[in-house]
Amino acid sequence: MIFDYINGFHDAANSIATVVSTKVLTPFQAVLWAAFFNVVAYFIFKDHAVANTIGKTVFKEYITLPVIFSGLIAAIFWNLLTWWFGIPSSSSHTLIGGFAGAALTAAWMKDSSLDIEQIVDSAKIWKTIAFIILAPLIGMFISMFFTLVMIHRNTWVKSGILALLAIGVWFLFQNFQETKIIDNVSKFYRIDKNSKIVADETIKLNKEKNPEIQAEIKKKINEAQVKVDKATDALEVSKSFIHQYETKGADWVATQLENNVDMKTTITSRFGDKLNAYFKTDQLKAVTLRDSTKYIEYKFAKNSVDSLKPFTKKYYEVGFDSMIAIMVVKQNMNPSEAIKFKKEMKMNIHKDIQKVIADSDNKIIRYFMIGGLIIFILTFIYSENMREPTARSQANVFKRLQLLSSAGFSIGHGGNDAQKVMGIIAAALVANGNYYDIGAAMSEDWIPIACYAAIGLGTLSGGWKIVKTMGTKITKVTPLEGVCAETAGATTLFLTEQMGIPVSTTHTITGAIIGVGATKRLSAVRWGVTINLLWAWILTIPVSAVVAALTYWVVSNFV
Repeated sequence: MIFDYINGFHDAANSIATVVSTKVLTPFQAVLWAAFFNVVAYFIFKDHAVANTIGKTVFKEYITLPVIFSGLIAAIFWNLLTWWFGIPSSSSHTLIGGFAGAALTAAWMKDSSLDIEQIVDSAKIWKTIAFIILAPLIGMFISMFFTLVMIHRNTWVKSGILALLAIGVWFLFQNFQETKIIDNVSKFYRIDKNSKIVADETIKLNKEKNPEIQAEIKKKINEAQVKVDKATDALEVSKSFIHQYETKGADWVATQLENNVDMKTTITSRFGDKLNAYFKTDQLKAVTLRDSTKYIEYKFAKNSVDSLKPFTKKYYEVGFDSMIAIMVVKQNMNPSEAIKFKKEMKMNIHKDIQKVIADSDNKIIRYFMIGGLIIFILTFIYSENMREPTARSQANVFKRLQLLSSAGFSIGHGGNDAQKVMGIIAAALVANGNYYDIGAAMSEDWIPIACYAAIGLGTLSGGWKIVKTMGTKITKVTPLEGVCAETAGATTLFLTEQMGIPVSTTHTITGAIIGVGATKRLSAVRWGVTINLLWAWILTIPVSAVVAALTYWVVSNFV
């Protein structure tokens, strides 16, 4: 929560910098405005894709409370240091760098032979690193495009371009939606889980010299690969039905998948997850790491799960009730425990598939973005064609539009930055043994409420050094340019959230502000300030990782 509070006065200031600098709102009004739309983001972004990316940057077996603590200490240090010098660096990247750096140190202190790919999801990290450059560039080019459109003298040309843009946004985000459904269904079929087993075991095989152990590893790889191949075939069959989601809905798609896809392996695996959840195997494993007296309890839970898992395959032979009855006898459960066990193991595969698909829906985002563009179009037609435009009236028009664009940027900011801390808190709950996976932990309502509250309080407490840098030091921003920068920033954040990429709102709005400045003339941008910002961006992840590694070493040796 301390990190989230600091994230508030360090990062949330970025979402109000232009609207304060152009004097559209007072600082206090801007804070309330930004905080309100940060909360609105919770109702717009349903699947918490960014939170899941952050929480799963480190693989579950290497997440511990000391790792999370060390990563947060590093992130807090870098945030405070850059805030002190008024440098708008990324809280997102310092969090990822700290989290990964601490996890790598912890894992290597126990087993130096481990590869990076076994500890952290390097694909997620490299994608995040790439967007250190790509996010501000995307923000810059979109802001330049919007600026050129907004200053066009012909109202109908301007409105026509915005109308075409609205159509493009609809189809682009519809494509994002379908891609996300396919990705989520792929995870539902356990393609990612079994692919990781294949990758990890292959690394072990390459290092192992003992022929007997090699044979065991090869068997494990072959079993996992068979599951991957079956699930991949199932996914290919599913795609033809997923393509029709937009017109036929989640219920229809779920029905088609149930009737046309072989889900035996998937359902068996999900029953295995339910056994682990019932006996709290993962939670007890996490608790055992810091309390060795719980080892016997953990061992009992693990043995129970291992002995019952083979019976999950009987589901298709004897049905749910008979499968549960066999498990109850095997575990020697009393009647009340048997009732609880049956309730916990109950599965509604139709509803599960339906939820996975529906959570990927982004119609609300599309309606919001297209609604904003329509308001822009109607405002220009009214102010420029239905009444006599003057310099003063046009300035007032853009001041009002900046309220809309800043609201959009604050929603994008909430949909990205709040989710990052939510992912870390969920990871801490898993490491502490409260939940068996991050998805389950994310069901806690207090997590997003706490994150939004902490960011709001942080914004009330400071961050004005960064507001000054963003609003005046890079380039002087007018209301028109503020609208273009914020609209570009919001668009970029919506795009990256849909791809599940944790980008920096700081980098994004900085790139957008540079874009509007460069559209006037290149000399309007203070490039010396920009170069300093770039260095801070490049250093954020490695510095945070090193500080986190040192912190973990101190914690593990002296605390």
